[in-house]
Amino acid sequence: MTTDDIAQRKQAIREEVWDLLEQHGAAPPGVHGHIPDFVGAEAAAQQLTRLPEWQQARVIMANPDRAQLPVRIAALNAGKLVYMAVPRLAGPKPFYRLDPNELDAPYDEAATGDGAAHHAPTVDVNEMQPVDLIICGSVAVNHNGARLGKGAGYTDTEVGLLISTKRVGRETLIATTVHPLQVVKGNLPESHQDVRVAVTATPTRSIRSVPPLEAET
Repeated sequence: MTTDDIAQRKQAIREEVWDLLEQHGAAPPGVHGHIPDFVGAEAAAQQLTRLPEWQQARVIMANPDRAQLPVRIAALNAGKLVYMAVPRLAGPKPFYRLDPNELDAPYDEAATGDGAAHHAPTVDVNEMQPVDLIICGSVAVNHNGARLGKGAGYTDTEVGLLISTKRVGRETLIATTVHPLQVVKGNLPESHQDVRVAVTATPTRSIRSVPPLEAET
């Protein structure tokens, strides 16, 4: 499969999932082109907080999408340091630093994109502490941990930056929160730089990803 074929197949799956979410009222209209703000996002965040890796984590990297706002709020409520990407990773310091001990605004405001821009400092990746847990947004994900974002490649870039600067390692868990309709059966097309998740949290359960070889046996 060529690079163009992979890109076209990825986009076709995204369109299918976005359509499905809207048809079932599982996300508000207009989700096409975005990480969907799904129904049950708060419950999915609570599933995530039950993981031992969450409870042990002190530093979290989270995507800035509204679907994962409950995750960012839960992390701040738990006293965790949260890093969140500046939109499009723009500027010389492409991450917001959300420290619950320093924020001067309610967490449900400070943890939004607009709120962070007003209440949180930006930092360069070299100024960041090592990250224990990464939360990313997804349009679709399967039981092997393969995922599709909205197509801009920001998560892959962010994780690549953290790896290259040794802010994450093999022990760093990568997770996502989604609606059950976003969990697809079978394989998802992948490129070599695509990031996989180890845990997928839905409103009712957390799914540990099955390694590819194990999934095929």
